[in-house]
Amino acid sequence: MGQYGKGTPVWRIKALKKREECEDKLPKEWVIPKTLWETLPLPLEENKVNLIDLDIIRRSNVLTEREFEITENHTVVSLLEGLSTGKFTALDVTTAFCKRAAVAGQLTNCITETLFDSALARAKELDLMRENGQLKGPLHGLPISVKDCLQIAGTQATIGFTAYLDQPPSEENSCLVDMLLDLGAVLYVKTNVPQTLMTADSENIIFGRTLNPWNTMLTAGGSSGGEGALIALRGSPLGIGTDVAGSIRIPALCCGLYGFKPSASRIPDSKQQGYGTGGLRTIYGSVGPIANDMDALEILSRAVLGASPRPALYDPGVLDIPWREIGEVKPRLRFGFLLEDPTFPLHPPVRATLEEAASRLKDAGHEIIPLPVEECHLAYALEVVWKFFSLDDSASEVVAQGREPPIASRAVVAKLVQELGSRFVPGFEGMAPLDRLSILNIKRGEIIKYWHTLWQKYDLDAVICPPAPNTAVEHDMYGLTPYTSFLNLVDYPACVIPFRRAGKFPDVKRQEVQFVPDYNGSSLEGAPCSIQVFTRRLRDEECLAISKVVDGCLHGAQAP
Repeated sequence: MGQYGKGTPVWRIKALKKREECEDKLPKEWVIPKTLWETLPLPLEENKVNLIDLDIIRRSNVLTEREFEITENHTVVSLLEGLSTGKFTALDVTTAFCKRAAVAGQLTNCITETLFDSALARAKELDLMRENGQLKGPLHGLPISVKDCLQIAGTQATIGFTAYLDQPPSEENSCLVDMLLDLGAVLYVKTNVPQTLMTADSENIIFGRTLNPWNTMLTAGGSSGGEGALIALRGSPLGIGTDVAGSIRIPALCCGLYGFKPSASRIPDSKQQGYGTGGLRTIYGSVGPIANDMDALEILSRAVLGASPRPALYDPGVLDIPWREIGEVKPRLRFGFLLEDPTFPLHPPVRATLEEAASRLKDAGHEIIPLPVEECHLAYALEVVWKFFSLDDSASEVVAQGREPPIASRAVVAKLVQELGSRFVPGFEGMAPLDRLSILNIKRGEIIKYWHTLWQKYDLDAVICPPAPNTAVEHDMYGLTPYTSFLNLVDYPACVIPFRRAGKFPDVKRQEVQFVPDYNGSSLEGAPCSIQVFTRRLRDEECLAISKVVDGCLHGAQAP
């Protein structure tokens, strides 16, 4: 321990050792040259640096021109076509994305575990299969990144806790990992998360803070923030995140990506690394894809849900509902338009983005039906969500067990939750634990009924709304998640679609009765904007199909 300095806390020594171990796995020829770092204002998290516009991956000189072309100029569709026909070898594609991920990880702290050697070995095996006239599955040879909480045998899943550094590497895969391998995917990196998984800032003591490639002063989102940063830098063509309050959709909106939260238990989610009290499942999370294009979301969902053996044979907890073919979407859709809630007012670029999206949908012949704020119950739902989360304090206990300090964003969230109070669930604090759980389940049932009535009353096909009141904001300032977490509460599938970038608007300070971050125009100008589309529970296929229609209205034939 002496090399770390006298008095260095044990938690810091453990974290530093883990980082050194990860750095040692990086091939020396994949390390960003010192001369490139010298051109950047450091530390990056305190400076407004657009790594994408700087073309930083090319400037690193780590990738060959061929590898740059593979990672930069292809969608998941074209990669899979090339892999199946022999235009690309799995080894070439895997090498390209391993190298690009290595560079992205050095720049943004988006990577936790690397599996480069095993990924390259698997790619060679898949190439041999193809040469013999066989494909492993619909994802043959496609590199896929996964969030740190997914278990991959032989690697750790610390999920940002120094206490978990004492655990041995996983002995088995998560159910979805087994499925992805059987479908032909190549798994090569795991990605960063926040301490406790319960903030929108993917920072932890072990791997540091994940930075937003569009503006390194801003959060990359959470809790799947490592996926967001990696995919935005095209270090992964397709990533797997998890979502219990917006953890797929928030990184997607922060990093200008597409993200899909399925209904709970459609895609296998068993055998993840967790920390909660066993048996206390209050709000069911989802596992889903994040990508640079809409088609990739459907490709992943269709491949998993349409797999043989079917998902229920991998994961006993999954709903045994295979992929449904729904045919063509009707030409004239009825969209509910979730109006701005004054408790969660929209930042100016978010409001402008939502209004432009509604206008384009109208121009395409679709109907837009404004939904009154009082019928949507966002504030009610947010309070219920956070009271559900408060039933289990296991995360804080694991942090205390490791004797590590809490990250700053947790204090911001805790303060805002306290300010929410008990307007809709009065007297909650004095109740016994089982009584609290009972009351919250009753309240959730009320909100589900409200939304059931709303769908019927307005005869809606889908609803569009913002994913958040804000774009990505300064580190630690994201706060609460009203426009995403209520969809977890009622268990609706939802898709985030990138659309436009934030323009220049005057600053806006939040009022005392509001639960949004301040809007600082100079810091947030240029941040990616997006919209959210959702449908009713278990209508995942409809959600993806309608989202594809919306994406076409917003972007035409052009990708964002």
